[in-house]
Order: sequence, then C-alpha cells, then structure tokens
Amino acid sequence: MKVTFSKNELVQAVSNVQRAVSTKNSIPALEGILIKAYDHKALLCGYDLEIGIKTEIDATIIEEGDIVLSAKLFSDIVRRMPDELITIETDDKLITYINSGVADYQVVGISSYEYPELPSFDELESFSINGNILKSMIKQTYFAISDNQSKPIYTGSLFDLKSGVLNLVSIDGFRMAVRKERITGDNNFNFIVPGKTLSEVLKMNCDDETEIKVIVGKKHVVFKIDNYSIVSRLIEGKFLDYAGTVPNGAETTLRVKTREIASSVERMSLLTNEKLQSPVRVIVADNGIKLLCTTAVGKASDYIDLAFDGSEVEIGFNNRYLLDAIKNSETDELIFEFNGPLKPLKILPTEGDSFIFLVVPMRLA
Repeated sequence: MKVTFSKNELVQAVSNVQRAVSTKNSIPALEGILIKAYDHKALLCGYDLEIGIKTEIDATIIEEGDIVLSAKLFSDIVRRMPDELITIETDDKLITYINSGVADYQVVGISSYEYPELPSFDELESFSINGNILKSMIKQTYFAISDNQSKPIYTGSLFDLKSGVLNLVSIDGFRMAVRKERITGDNNFNFIVPGKTLSEVLKMNCDDETEIKVIVGKKHVVFKIDNYSIVSRLIEGKFLDYAGTVPNGAETTLRVKTREIASSVERMSLLTNEKLQSPVRVIVADNGIKLLCTTAVGKASDYIDLAFDGSEVEIGFNNRYLLDAIKNSETDELIFEFNGPLKPLKILPTEGDSFIFLVVPMRLA
C-alpha cells in the first residue's frame, strides 16, 4: 500500500475514529486503526466490538492495500508531522513508512486479516433528522442515563417513534428525561442505544444543514453523519412504560427562572459532597420558595420570591439530580409541578411540550 493524505483531513479522521478504539484488548488489532486504500478513497476505522466509527476521506492512491496501525502512536505521529502532505507506505513484512517533509517514521503494522469486521445487518427501519436537533435531544436526556450495570437496559436511551414523533427517553431510577421532536415518517418502532454510542454522536461536528440518517437492524444501529458512520450494538430488553410514570395534574404549580433556581441550588450544594450527602430541602409556601441544606459542615438557606398556584409543599432532593435537570432544560424559564412530598417533581417548558423531566424526591427526616 502507498497513499498520500492531506494532513488536516487525516488528523481529523484519525481523531474521530480513534475514540472507538479499544485501549486494552486481547485482540491486539483492536488497539489499532484500520487503514484501507482503494480507488480514490481511504477508509479509516476504529472498533472495540461494541461500537465502531469509520470514515472515508480523499487520498492519492499510488498502490492499493491495507494495514492496522497502533491508534495512539499513529495519532501522535500524524499530528506532529511538519508538512501538509503525509505519505504512508507498507511493505510485505508489514513495516509501515510514514513520511512528511523531512520527517520519516518506520513502524510495525498488523495485518488487516486480524481485524474483526464491523457488523453488517439488514435494515429494518430508518429515518433522518437534522443533526443539531438530534444532538440537542441527546444532550437534554443524556444526564438521566444510568451507569448501573446491574440493570443494563437503562444504560442507554430509548428511541420511541410513534406517528411521526420521536421520543428520546432516559431513566436511571432517580430521574427521567423525555425529549420529543416531530420527524418525517409515520412508522411505529423503538430501540435502545447505549449511552457510550450517544456520547460519540454528540462529539461529531454538525452544521445547521447536516442530516443524520439512522438505520436500525435487529441488533445494531448505524448513525450516518456526513462521511462518518457510527455502528453500534443495541441494548436488548423491555424498557419501562415511561408514559405511564408521568404524573397527571399537579397539586402545586409554579413558574421559575432557570438561572435563578440553578444558582440557588448551587449555593446549597456548597455544603454537600460525596461524603456529606444531605437533601436540599425545598419549601414552597407564602409567596416564594425557600431552600435549605444542613450537613455536618453547617447550614445554608436561600429564598426566591415568586407566586405559585395550589398547596404549600415541603420536599427534599439530591442536589445533583435536581441541578442536572434544571441545567439541561435549555430554556430561560421552567414550570415546576409538585404532587406532594413523596411524588416526583415534574419539570416542563413554559411553552410547548418538547421535554418532561422527573426528579424523584428524598425522604426528609
């Protein structure tokens, strides 16, 4: 193989596919990046048996071929090359020569025959969505994905399509986030994507016009973003009936400025840490919200003057869970709906119904 790349294109491609490379694996090839040169394109691929990222970039192909190179070493080399062109050449002993200007490297490669193929599957369903909209949906629900491996079904987000509406749902047992958006198409189907995969989708650059195509198979999904493909396994199992968990109505309703309530909760959080866990006590009474926090370090209180409808309520929350929901709302104002001290807080936008966040309370002493 002998191929010449533009340095900028190669560096960008290597940086993106490297994120799917396994750092420690019993298969040495999976710690590398697969490079395939054919026609006028070069394919680069990273894969850890759960998620794969591949892309094709323009290149001058002098001799077709393929090789697997250590991802970390290859990335470090190409980023530091002095010239705008980088030539990669391999011989029949898998020695790879990397040249750019006056800089030359010789590194030992791995045969592509040792590199597992990315999954191929039959398409069962597909849809397209604006890239920035999908990334916004993921961002607003990602915080509620569980990291508890004993319940793997909730270590990902549910994609639930019904009659042209896409609902993205994450649940970790302490909070739930639902974000919905209307898309083209009227098929009804759902699937669960691992949180790690969604994190990689978030990291991909999208402009305002980028359309992401999502292709779903029985056990795998592909996100096609420009000239990149993110291939992932799906999480199998039965997801919670999320619609049935959302409380109907409210005993107490109030409208609050997002930045103001976030700042108040952050002030209460100064007295808490992993060793000093104590609920932030929220009291809705008189003409406002009083926030209190008491730990072994001391006491803190704060007050927000505002009107509310309904009954007075006193309720406690884990400061981080409450703050995550508030900060991921991406709106200037929020509606808080309470149904007593033991039912989840429902957080809604002031206009429309693009998201619903639920935060489970903590019992107060």
